[in-house]
Amino acid sequence: MGDKQQALKFYNQSLPLAEQVGYKALEATTLDNIGSVYNELGDQNQALVFYIRSLFLRQEIGDKAGEANILNNIGGVFYIWGDKQQALKFFNQSLPIRRQVGDKAGEANTLSNIGGVHHALGDKQQALQFYNQSLLLSRQIGDKTQEAITLNNIGVVHNALSEKQQALKFFNQSLALSRQASDKSREVVTLSNIAYLEHDRGNLKQALTQIEAAINIIENLRTKITNEQLRTSYFASKQDVYQFYIDLLMQLHKQNPTQGYNAKGWQASEKSRARSLLELLTEANADIRQGVKPKLLAAERNLQQQLNAAEKRRLELYNSGKYTPEQAQLLEIEFTSLIKEHQDIQAQIRFTSPRYAALTQPQTPSVPEIQQQILDDDTLLLQYSLGEQRSYLWLVSKNSISSYELPKRADIEILVKQFNYLLKIRYYSFRANRKIGAESGLGAFRSSEVIAKLSQILLQPVADKLGNKRLLIVGDGALQYLPFAALPQPDTLDKKIQPLIVKHEIISLPSASTLAIIRREHKNRKIAPKTLAILADPVFSKDDDRLKSIVMQNVPPATNSKFSFDRLPFTRQEAEAILALIPKPQTLQALDFAANRAFITSPQLSDYRIIHLATHGIFDTENPTSSGIVLSLFDEKGKLENGFLRLQDIFNLKLPAELIVLSACQTGLSKEIKGEGLVGLTRGFMYAGSPRVLVSLWSVDDEATSELMQKFYTKILKQKLTPAAALRSAQLELWQEQDYSRPYYWAAFILQGEWK
Repeated sequence: MGDKQQALKFYNQSLPLAEQVGYKALEATTLDNIGSVYNELGDQNQALVFYIRSLFLRQEIGDKAGEANILNNIGGVFYIWGDKQQALKFFNQSLPIRRQVGDKAGEANTLSNIGGVHHALGDKQQALQFYNQSLLLSRQIGDKTQEAITLNNIGVVHNALSEKQQALKFFNQSLALSRQASDKSREVVTLSNIAYLEHDRGNLKQALTQIEAAINIIENLRTKITNEQLRTSYFASKQDVYQFYIDLLMQLHKQNPTQGYNAKGWQASEKSRARSLLELLTEANADIRQGVKPKLLAAERNLQQQLNAAEKRRLELYNSGKYTPEQAQLLEIEFTSLIKEHQDIQAQIRFTSPRYAALTQPQTPSVPEIQQQILDDDTLLLQYSLGEQRSYLWLVSKNSISSYELPKRADIEILVKQFNYLLKIRYYSFRANRKIGAESGLGAFRSSEVIAKLSQILLQPVADKLGNKRLLIVGDGALQYLPFAALPQPDTLDKKIQPLIVKHEIISLPSASTLAIIRREHKNRKIAPKTLAILADPVFSKDDDRLKSIVMQNVPPATNSKFSFDRLPFTRQEAEAILALIPKPQTLQALDFAANRAFITSPQLSDYRIIHLATHGIFDTENPTSSGIVLSLFDEKGKLENGFLRLQDIFNLKLPAELIVLSACQTGLSKEIKGEGLVGLTRGFMYAGSPRVLVSLWSVDDEATSELMQKFYTKILKQKLTPAAALRSAQLELWQEQDYSRPYYWAAFILQGEWK
C-alpha cells in the first residue's frame, strides 16, 4: 500500500508533464493508473473521475486497447457501487474490443468480471461459464495474477451452491498463487472467503484463524499509507472483514461464555474504529515537520496560500450574483484540486519526516488496560457495534465486562432516524406526570412507540447496571447522531418518564482508545494562564445593520448567495453574559468584524483555558476537510474577506485549551466514514490541542442556546463543576423550564472527549 501511494505521487508528477508536451497517450495511461490506485485504495469516486478523463483521451486518439481497458475499469467501479446492470453494460462494451485487438490478458479479466455480475444477479451457472473461460485463457497465457483472481471467484460460486469442499479446493489454489506473487491484497480476499466458508460449516475456530490472518495483513498494509485520506478510504473498504471478525468472536462467546471471547469481541470492535483519529492525536505533539526538507514545507505553505486565495475568489464570485454555472464549476474544481494537492504534500511530509518515522503505531488496548486507564468506580463504558445481521453492546465497568446481542443495523437505524425527526420537529417532550403514550392522537402514539422501542433496545439490556453512574458512550453508525441525553430512562418507561440525564452524565467518544491517547498526550501539559477567549456575532451579510453606515467596497447589491448566513443576534447576548462571569483581565473577546480568521489563528489564543466560538458551522458531505465554521465575511471597512475556517485550517492551529465550545449550528455533524466514524470539527480541534469539545447535533434555537450556555458557564466558573457535570446540570434546568422543556432545545449539545 505504501508502494501504491508512492506510485500515486509519481503519477501526479508525470501527468502535468504529459499534458504540457501534448503526449496524449501517456496522459491517458497516467490518468488510468491514478484511477486504478484510487480504486484499489477504496476511493471509487476519485477513481471514476480519472477513468472518465482517460476514456475521452483514449477515444480521441483512437487507442482501442486503452479504451477497452478503461471501459472495463469503469464497469468495476459500478460493480463495487452495487449497480450491476451498469457494470455489465461497460464490461460488455469492453469485451469485443479486447477480442478485436487481441488483448488476451484483458479478455480474461473482463470475462471474470462478467462472471462476477452474473453471480451477483443470481445466475450461478452462467457465472461459472464465464469464469471457466477466463481461467482457461489466463492459464494459456501464463497470467498467474488473473488465474488467482478467477480461482477465488469460482470458489465463491461453489460456496454459494453449498459445494463447500469444491469451494475450498479453489480457494486454496488461489491462495497459493497469491502468496507466490506476494499479492497481499488478493491474499486478504481469499483468506476472508475461507473464513466465511468455515463459518458456514460451523467450524468457528478454523474461521477465526483465517480471518485473523486476513486482518493482520490489512493492519500491515494500512500502516504503509501516510496519506490520511487514502489510509481512511482503504480501511473503510475493509470494514466488512472487521464486522465478520466481531460477529464471529461473539458467536464463539455464546458457545463458550467463560473463555473471554466477548472481551476479544470488544477489542476487535475497538480495533475497527477511529484509527486515523488515534494516529492524528499521537502525531499532534510530535512536531513531525522538524527535519523535513525546507522545500517541502515551503510547498505546503504555498498551497495553503493558494487555498485561501481560491476561497476568497469563491466568496467574491458567489456574492457578486453575476456568474455562470461554468464559472462556478471551474472554481469548485480548482478548490477541490488544491485540497487534493495539499493532502498529497502532507503525505509527503509524513513520508520524509524522521519524527513521524519514529512514532509507534497506537496499539489497541485490552479490556483490563481500558479499565485501568479511563474508568473509575463511578463510570461505565457503553460501546455499540451495528452489524448487518445482528448488533452488539458491551458494558465495561472498572471490574467487569458484559455483552448483549441487539437487533441488526437496519432495524436500529430506522428508529434513530424517526427519533431524531421527532426531536427536530419539536413534537417529542417529557411532559410532567405523564407516562409514555399518555398524549392523545395517533401521532402521539407513534411517537411514544418509537421512543420506547429505541430505549428498550439500546438501554434496557443494561438498565439494572446503570445506577447513577457516568456513561461514556461509543456509538456506531446512526448512533453517532443520537442524543442519548434525550432517551428515556429505561426504568421509567412504564412510569413518569425521565430523560437519561436525570441520573447520568453523558460523554460521547469516537472510541475508548481515543480517551486513553488524550490522557497520555496531555498528562504533563501546563495549564493556560487565562480563563476564556470568546468569538461571537460575526458579520455574515452585506445587509447587516452594522454595514449600513459603511461605504461598501467592491460589494454589489444583495443577492441570493450560496454563502448566505443569517445573523445570530443572541450569540452577542450569550457572549456578554458569559464575559460578565469572569474578571476582564482573564478574558479576550472578538465580536462583530473582529470575529474573524485573524482572531482564531492568533497565537494569543493559546493563553486561554476555554475557547468559545458562537457562530455558524458548515458541513461538506463530499469533502469533510472543507467543513468548518463561518467567521466574519467583511472587515470593518465593509470589504469582503475570507471568513471560512475549514477543517484543514483547524489542523494547523495550536490551541492547547482545556475546553473548546462550538456554540453553533450543527457543529457536531460530519461525514460518517466506515471504520472512522464522524470525520468533522471535533477531531480537528482535538488535534489542535483540546482534550474535550462541546458541539451540537442540529441547528438549535438561537435564544435557547444562549440560555443553555449561560447556565453551563455559571456552573463551570462559579460552581466549579466539570464540563460534563455542568452540561448535564444546565440541560436539566432547561428541561424543567416550560418554554424549553422539549429535548429539541437542550439535547443537541454533546460533550466529546475527556470527562474529568
